[in-house]
Amino acid sequence: PRIHVDLAHLRSLQGAAQGLSFLPSQPSASVLNGRHVSRLRGRGLNFEEMRGYLPGDDIRSIDWKATARTGTPHVRVFTEERDRPALVVVDQRMSMFYGSRLNMKSVTAAEAAAIAAFRVLDAGDRIGGIVFNETEQKEFAPRRSASNLYGLLEAVADMNNALHADNPANAEPGNLNKILKSVARIAAHDHLVLVLSDFDGIDEATERHLGSIAAHNDLILALVHDPSARGINRQPKAVLGDGSRQAEVDFGRPEVIEAVRQVSSSRLDRILDWQTRINLSVLPLSAGEETLPQLRRLMGAAAPLRRVR
Repeated sequence: PRIHVDLAHLRSLQGAAQGLSFLPSQPSASVLNGRHVSRLRGRGLNFEEMRGYLPGDDIRSIDWKATARTGTPHVRVFTEERDRPALVVVDQRMSMFYGSRLNMKSVTAAEAAAIAAFRVLDAGDRIGGIVFNETEQKEFAPRRSASNLYGLLEAVADMNNALHADNPANAEPGNLNKILKSVARIAAHDHLVLVLSDFDGIDEATERHLGSIAAHNDLILALVHDPSARGINRQPKAVLGDGSRQAEVDFGRPEVIEAVRQVSSSRLDRILDWQTRINLSVLPLSAGEETLPQLRRLMGAAAPLRRVR
C-alpha cells in the first residue's frame, strides 16, 4: 500500500477528512487563511457590504435610506449563493514513483486527491478532475455525482498501478504545461483548482499558465515532495536507474550529497516562491508522513470526535 493504491483504499477515505475545508473561509491555523478569494457577486441572499455607488452598479442595489442619511448614493452588495465546481489534477508520472521513507509520492498524491474530492462532493459542490502520466490524460468534467467521483478515483488507481520501476522515464518536455492548458480550458472561471504534483519539468511557461488560471479561479498547488529533497544522509554507494540506464552514485561524498540537495531543493523553493509572485497557495505534502494528518495540520482542522459507546 505504500507503493501502489487500489480503488478500494481510495474509496475508504470518504469519511476520513471531516472538518477539512477548501472554501474561502479558513481556520486561523490553516495555511490557506488570508489567501485571495474569487468572489462571485450578484443579487443573492447573502449580504456582504454597504459601499458608495460606483459607475456601472445596478441602480436596483441602491439603498435609499443610507443614501438619504449620508447625502451620497450607497449600494448594498450581495454574494450570490451558488455552488463552486472543483477540479482535482493528479500527477502520476514516473517522477512521482519515488519514496525514501514512507510513501511513494504517487501514493501521497492519490490519497490527498481522494480526500479532497470527497470533501468537495460532501459540501454539495461539483467535482471533476484530470489524471495524467507521460502518455495519457483522463478528464472528468465537474459534476455533482458520486459516480463521476468514483470514475475519477478509478482512473487514479489505474495509472498509479501502472507505475513500475522498469517503466522508461521518457518524460515529454512541456508535459505539465500541456495539462495546464487543459485545466484552463475546463476551469474557465470561478473554479477551485487543486493540482497535486511534484512539478517536475517546470519552466517559465509553467508560471505563465498558472498565473492565467489563478487570475480567474482559486488555485491551490499541493507540492508533493520526498524528505530527501531537503537532504540525503550519508550512505554507501547506490545504483540508480531510469528503466534503460543505470549509474552508480557515491552518497558517501559530501560534495555529491550537496549537489543533489541543491538541485532538488531549488525546485521546491521556486514553487514556494510562486505564492508571492502568483495569486495561488501552496500546500507542501511530504511523502515521508501519513497523508491525512498532514492535511489536517495544514488546513487547521481538528480530528473528528469519536463516539464512545
